[in-house]
Amino acid sequence: MSDLGNRLRMAREEKSLTLDELQAITRIQKRYLSAIEEGNFKVMPGKFYTRAFIKQYAEAVDLEPEVLFDEYKNEIPVAYDDNVPENLTRVQSRDSVSRKTSKIMEFFPKILMAIFFIAIVVLIWYLVTNFLISNDKDPVDNQNAGVNITESDDVSPPDSSEDDDEGDQSGSDEQDDSEDTDKQSEESEEEEEQKITMEGVSGSTTTYEVTNADKYEVMVKATDSGEAWIEVTNNGEKQFASKKIANGESETYDFSDESEAYIRTGRAAETEIYINDEKLELESDATVQNIVIKFNKES
Repeated sequence: MSDLGNRLRMAREEKSLTLDELQAITRIQKRYLSAIEEGNFKVMPGKFYTRAFIKQYAEAVDLEPEVLFDEYKNEIPVAYDDNVPENLTRVQSRDSVSRKTSKIMEFFPKILMAIFFIAIVVLIWYLVTNFLISNDKDPVDNQNAGVNITESDDVSPPDSSEDDDEGDQSGSDEQDDSEDTDKQSEESEEEEEQKITMEGVSGSTTTYEVTNADKYEVMVKATDSGEAWIEVTNNGEKQFASKKIANGESETYDFSDESEAYIRTGRAAETEIYINDEKLELESDATVQNIVIKFNKES
C-alpha cells in the first residue's frame, strides 16, 4: 500500500465509510477505489482519470485534493497529454471565429439595405400620420370657435348637477385613499415574508441566513430516484441524524431552540433542502457539500 493510499484509507475509516458506501457517494467503481488505496494505478483507465478519481475520493473524505497532489506528487501520475487537446481546441476555436467573421461580412450589405428600407417606411408613416392629424384638427377647431361665439350671448345659472358631480368626485377620492391604504398594508405584509440570503462559499461549505421566519423547520429530502447520505447537527454537539435517504424519502427537523443548522450531504445533486417549506437553491455543484443555515430570530 502506498503512502497516499494509506492516507486516504485512514480518512475513509475516520468517516466510518466502507468502500461500498464510498462507491455510492462518488459513483466510482469499487475496484478503482481499492486500487487507489493500494497504489495500483495500472488498472486505471488512464492518467487523467487517475487524478480525477483521487480528487473525488479526497473530497468525499474531507481532504484537500491540491494539498495531496503537491504532497504526493511523486506517486500520482502526471497527465502529460492534457495540453494536446487544449491546443487543438484553441486552433479549432480560431478557425470557427474566422468563419463567423467572414459570414457576418457577407451579410453586412444586406443588413444595411434592410435598415435603410425600414427607415424610409418609418419616415413615410410619420409624415402621412402627422399630415392627416393636422387636417382633421382644423375643421374641429373652427367649428368649436363658431359654437363659442353663439353661446356667449346666452348665460344661464349653474346647474345643480354640478354639485352632484362634485359630491361624486369627493366620494371617488375617498375610495382611492382607502385603496392606497390597502395597498400599503399589503406591501408591509409582503416585506415581512421569510427571506433566505446566501452569505458566502468557502470550499465545499456554503452559508445561508434566514430572516423574517415564523418557524424554524428544516426538511432534507432525496430526489424521487436518488439516494443520499446525510448528516444533520446544530453545528455543535447536538446531532439530529446521520443516515441514508432514498427514493423521495424525507426527514423534517425542528430548530426552534437552535441558532444554526448544519447539513452535510454525500450526493448534493440528489438531495433537496427545504427551509420552512421553501426550497433552498444550492450554489455549488460539488458532489459533497456542507450547508450552514443561520437563523436570525431577532429580525
